[in-house]
Amino acid sequence: MSPALLIGGSGQVGARAATALRRLHPDLPIAIAGRDGRRAAAVAAEVGGPTTATTVDVGRDDLGLERGASFSAVVAFVKDEGSNALKRAQADGVPYVAFSDFVSEIGPVVAHYVARPTRAPLLMLGHTLGGTATLAALHLAQELRSVDAIAIACVIDANDGGGPAAHADFERLKQTGGAALLLDDGKWTWMRGDATARRIVDAEGVAHVGQALPLLDVVSLAAATDARSIRTDMAARDRATSGAGHVTDLIVEVSGRRHDGSVARLRYDIIDADSLSRLSAYGAAIATERLLGLAGGPPVGPGLYHPESVLDPASVMARLEELGARVRRSASCDGA
Repeated sequence: MSPALLIGGSGQVGARAATALRRLHPDLPIAIAGRDGRRAAAVAAEVGGPTTATTVDVGRDDLGLERGASFSAVVAFVKDEGSNALKRAQADGVPYVAFSDFVSEIGPVVAHYVARPTRAPLLMLGHTLGGTATLAALHLAQELRSVDAIAIACVIDANDGGGPAAHADFERLKQTGGAALLLDDGKWTWMRGDATARRIVDAEGVAHVGQALPLLDVVSLAAATDARSIRTDMAARDRATSGAGHVTDLIVEVSGRRHDGSVARLRYDIIDADSLSRLSAYGAAIATERLLGLAGGPPVGPGLYHPESVLDPASVMARLEELGARVRRSASCDGA
C-alpha cells in the first residue's frame, strides 16, 4: 500500500493522528508532510514504523511533491485554500479528508464532488474534535424513539491554545464575521455575539460559559435525526482551575423520548488528559482507517461523506476507549 499523506502531519493534530494510526495499524505506511522538512522528519522518527517525511506546499498545484509520488489517501489538517490537495486526491482516485472547513466553507469541496462524483471519496470532517462528538450523539440517539435536542460542548484548559493551524482557522472565522450556525426550534439561525453564549457544566460539576461555533456537527445531526434544536460550543476553564497539564472534556447531551414514551436526557463525557488536539486526532485517525478499509468494512468508494455516513457510532466509541479516552455515560429521566 502507498502511504497515507498527512498534510500538516507535523502539527499538533496531525502528529497525534499519525501516532494514533501507528498504534492502530503498525504496518500502515504514513507520510508526514509539512512546510518544514526537518520538523516533519522529526515527527516521522517519533511515530516510527514505515513512516516517511516530505515537504509540501498546499499553495502549489503539484503540492511541491516529487513527480510520480503516490499515496493511498490525502488527509489535510491545514486549510486547503486552493483545493490543490483535493484535486490531487481526485486525480489519483484516493480518499480525501477535509479537516479544517467550517460550515460556511464547504462550497469548494461540494463543487469538486459535483464536477467529478465518481473519482474519489471526499470526507468532510470539519466537525467537533474530528467527528467524535457527532458519532457519540448518534450512539446516544439510538436509545431513543425520538430526539428533541442535541447539545455538544468542548471544555478545554485556559492555556490550551492549539497550534498554528488552529489559530489560522479562528482568524478566518473572525474575518467572516464569527457567526455560528444553530438549529433553533426547527429553524436554521446564524448567531453572533452574546446570543451565542451558553452555560456548560463539565464532568466535575463546574460551570463555564461557552460560545457556539459554526461546525459541521449541526448540519450532520440535523440530517441524521429529527432533533429541532442542535448546537455545538466551546468553553475554556478559568486560569485558576486550569492545571499544569491539559484535560479536554467533550460533553454530548441528547434529549428526547424513549420507546416507552418517557422523557430522557442522555449524556456522554469523553475525557482525555491532553489538549483538544488529541481527541481531534483520534477522530481523524478513526476516519482515515475506515476510508482505507482497514477497519469496519471494505475501502469506501467515491462519494461525498460526513463521518456518520461511513462510521458506526458504537465502533467509534469503542475505538476512543481503546486509544485511551475515558468515556462516562449518565442519564436523567422524566425531566429530572
